[in-house]
Amino acid sequence: MSFTHYTIEQLETMLRNKEISAEEIAQMSIDQIKAVDEDVKAFITVTEESALEKARQIDKDGDFDHNLAAIPGAIKDNIVTKGIPTTAASKMLENFTDPLYDATVTEKLADANALMMGKVNLDEFAMGSSTETSYFKKTANPWDLDYVPGGSSGGSAASVAAGQVMFSLGTDTGGSIRQPAAFCGVVGMKPTYGLVSRYGLVAFASSLDQIGPITRKVEDNARVLETLAGHDSRDSTSSKKDVPVYTENLQEGVKGLRIAVPKQFLGEGVSDEVRESVQNALQMYELLGATWEEVSMPHLPYADAVYSLLANAEGSSSLGRYDGVRYGNRAENAKDMIDMLKQSRAEGFGEEVKRRLLLGATVLSGDYNETHFRKAQQVRTLIANDFKAAFDQYDLIVGPTTPTSAFKFGEQADPLTMYMNDMLTVPVNLAGLPAVSVPSGYTEAGLPLGLQIIGKHFDESTLYRAAYAYEQATNHHKKRPTIGGANE
Repeated sequence: MSFTHYTIEQLETMLRNKEISAEEIAQMSIDQIKAVDEDVKAFITVTEESALEKARQIDKDGDFDHNLAAIPGAIKDNIVTKGIPTTAASKMLENFTDPLYDATVTEKLADANALMMGKVNLDEFAMGSSTETSYFKKTANPWDLDYVPGGSSGGSAASVAAGQVMFSLGTDTGGSIRQPAAFCGVVGMKPTYGLVSRYGLVAFASSLDQIGPITRKVEDNARVLETLAGHDSRDSTSSKKDVPVYTENLQEGVKGLRIAVPKQFLGEGVSDEVRESVQNALQMYELLGATWEEVSMPHLPYADAVYSLLANAEGSSSLGRYDGVRYGNRAENAKDMIDMLKQSRAEGFGEEVKRRLLLGATVLSGDYNETHFRKAQQVRTLIANDFKAAFDQYDLIVGPTTPTSAFKFGEQADPLTMYMNDMLTVPVNLAGLPAVSVPSGYTEAGLPLGLQIIGKHFDESTLYRAAYAYEQATNHHKKRPTIGGANE
């Protein structure tokens, strides 16, 4: 038996009916990790013993009442876990083996009796779109091991697609949940900014970062977000809004919903296969009773430049704390304090992180602060206003998640080309909106494609309704990668 053929709710029912035990579920996850991770390389740390110990305790207590009780999951390795290494996939934090506290989302999963199977790989400090910048390993796409899984949450998406866990946590600063979800053929939700606490997240760009779930099915995704969401006094940006039960309204359908399709989302750089998959999805929504219209959002073409300036400026500030004194890697043979600082950062950070920190520091310095950083903030407001104007008339915005399917390792070595992979996702982060990526088809080569559905602030319920309706009307989510015998 493989749990990949079940939903979270089905497993929970089986647990309550004593048709399966928590320990058996944990062992299935461990077996799959051992079977395929040598090829997929999704995990940085596997917590086999603690997961089995917790599963046995759950069985002993018979406590299966929580949303995620005994459900195996993985956590992106830039989210703090007490007593378990948190590396952000960087040499800088290679020795950060015993954090003293848990992130809020880690606490919430523990309180729900979820089984944490380990920490998964990412682009170093979440800076990348392919998981190729990790200091430790390059995670592969389970659909074809010659291809990247996307990034920065590549390990999160790959671990779910490969059937190693039923859910994972990723982080999304400019598309880092949705893009790998699209590349790996799974469901990835970037929640509204402030819906999920960022306390315990290793910061990249704090005005953009958000934690969210990756799962196989839309229903599973909604169940995980119900557990993660809610106010946290330790995060000053955390919303106090009540959290709906997202799974309650999944089956209400999309009849009467109005969908906007920005023409900028289907322009230059979007492949024919991606464009066709979006058109097919829109036809399906018409059959399901929704209506759609093409709209213009004139400031979207500036989103990439705005994102690059703001995210890297915030990143240079956030990562300033890693100096060889208070945190992280420390050079051993430095001549003095200044030399130690230089060597520690030169040794500890990879090339992509250095590139972004230099750009960010430049943007914040001298006249560039006025001519670039502040101007970027102003254009960010214009982009947010474009979304606001669209949502005055429409319920949802739909388009592709990525301009192409996954690419081969090393195929997009040019940083500028790599940054373009986020061109359809970064506007959402700039506006603080929720968005979900769902499987929308496959290329001729068999690689997954993703449909991005964007909603109003704190309207994740409508997003899940629309995603679920599309999922149930299509068969894209039923296809599995062939890697690993239990996952065929």
